[in-house]
Amino acid sequence: MKQTERLAFLINDLLNENNEFRTMEIPARETERKRLFRSLMNIRPPKTVSKEFLEVQDAYLQEECTRKGVVSLSDISPAQPGIYLWQGDITRLSVDAIVNAANAAMLGCFVPCHGCIDNAIHSAAGVELRLECSRIMQKQKTKEPVGKAKITKAYNLPCRYVLHTVGPIICGEVTGKDQELLSDCYRSCLELATAYQLKSVAFCCISTGEFHFPNEKAAEIAIRTVLDYQRKNQNGLEVVFNVFKDSDYQIYKQLLG
Repeated sequence: MKQTERLAFLINDLLNENNEFRTMEIPARETERKRLFRSLMNIRPPKTVSKEFLEVQDAYLQEECTRKGVVSLSDISPAQPGIYLWQGDITRLSVDAIVNAANAAMLGCFVPCHGCIDNAIHSAAGVELRLECSRIMQKQKTKEPVGKAKITKAYNLPCRYVLHTVGPIICGEVTGKDQELLSDCYRSCLELATAYQLKSVAFCCISTGEFHFPNEKAAEIAIRTVLDYQRKNQNGLEVVFNVFKDSDYQIYKQLLG
């Protein structure tokens, strides 16, 4: 099955799940079809899915991953011993784990094609990631606390695992408690990575997007927390600070010297 055929199959299958969408017209342009597929994935609740769908979806997403290009640590020059700075799409990184800035529901972003990293990670991983997150949250029975972390498989991402953490939401002045909670996010992910004997973790800029934590202050906290953890543990855990915006790249570049 070619990619175009896989995409058509997946769209039709997702449309047929919902009576409201069954008569929807499928766009002719490939870019619009890809957007429709991602949108349908984003809004899909965590419910049972067929083995055939998963096989086709996995083949499709893995091919898309290859087309985007996979980036490993050997492709990045270290900024400091055990510390890397890389600008780009975090879903391309082949490390032991990437960090997802999740929300308290921990099920991914349900807004079609939203620009948040939660949406990007779930879209590239596939519907299995939401299903695993749902099982975790059903067992937990409460929303995910700020500053903690959970680990899941990565499915169709080039990394091995995804670490999910909920950062503080800033609605005014940044308080000392906000700063402590953001530091807890990084520390919880590092501790979880160590518990699973991981050797490399890529952090996104937690809380700086939709949660409005000031970028420079967040970067200072991130770097300080990671360096402090590496100094105290010395377990060889390597960390990538992944940024997407030019402004964040300049902030981290300056702070890392």
